[in-house]
Amino acid sequence: MARTAEIEALLGVLRQDGIHDEAVLRALADIPRELFVAPPFASRAWENVALPISKGQTISQPYIVALMTQALQLNDRMKVLEVGTGSGYQAAILARLARRVYTLERHKPLLREAEERFRTLGLHTISTLHADGGLGWKAQAPFDRIIVTASAQDVPPVLVDQLAIGGIMVVPVGEVSHTQILLRVMRTPTGIDVTELMPVRFVPMLAGTEEF
Repeated sequence: MARTAEIEALLGVLRQDGIHDEAVLRALADIPRELFVAPPFASRAWENVALPISKGQTISQPYIVALMTQALQLNDRMKVLEVGTGSGYQAAILARLARRVYTLERHKPLLREAEERFRTLGLHTISTLHADGGLGWKAQAPFDRIIVTASAQDVPPVLVDQLAIGGIMVVPVGEVSHTQILLRVMRTPTGIDVTELMPVRFVPMLAGTEEF
């Protein structure tokens, strides 16, 4: 009962803050966020705050997860690429809303932990890859949607190339030491249309991979 009350309280906050897509809200309610946070922070899992995970990374604030997911305008026919698996929480939300999720993570230990959570939850429509996220997943392109959970210096052209015409990418852009801007990027037959969503703060997108 306590957990139900915490979830309902969080959903109420998200609605007040402009999250109106009920499918997104249901997905957040369905995925047990406490499985994705470090054990010392499990009691805070349903608070609307970012929390630390290993490798100096974070699990994003539920509002940011909901906003980015809502901006993707998903349906159950879509193929989605996520750059930056992290704890796996965002991918789990996406798996409730899209046909197939492909997620990349440069830190192998983080990816292995996320894969175990996906197995525990029976999320069989998520494919994972230990790779440099900035390179995308060319073998599986094009994607209907792309979500980037680390800040890029600019809209990544490699990822734009892997986005289907008419597809949408949500990506934070800007210097880590300054305010970044969350962008919604739509690929058109002639280029891209970019909409600024809000100021954000994300860890940087780094090149290469980490084994340990």
